[in-house]
Amino acid sequence: SCTVKTCWMRLPNFRAVGDNLKDRFDGASRVMVSNSDRMRGNSNAIISNSASNSVHGHREGLGRRHRYNFQLKPYNPEHKPPGPKDLVYLEPSPPFCEKNPKLGILGTHGRQCNDTSIGVDGCDLMCCGRGYKTQEVTLIERCA
Repeated sequence: SCTVKTCWMRLPNFRAVGDNLKDRFDGASRVMVSNSDRMRGNSNAIISNSASNSVHGHREGLGRRHRYNFQLKPYNPEHKPPGPKDLVYLEPSPPFCEKNPKLGILGTHGRQCNDTSIGVDGCDLMCCGRGYKTQEVTLIERCA
């Protein structure tokens, strides 16, 4: 008699994936692209140092992984270099609180917010620390 085992990959539930991505987003770090080692002709240093934070996956061949010979370095020199699973960004996001027609940003002036919410619709976040006016409206309508 023999038994057969079948194994397959299974995705975690959607909430777990979302929570993981949110944690990484909250901990994302600003980086600069450094290719100074390439300019000095020190390609061995690049290959050994960039394995941990290469922009290419670890499954690809050595020639393809290091094709561009650059390394991500922290924008703030006091921060540690990003790891292979860290989220990084090159430039900060534009300020969405203020209107910027060139970028298509409408700003948050004049928008209605929920003063009891701690979410994105809450006044503290939406008003970007500028303060807000509370207005209570009583509406009387005739029943149909």
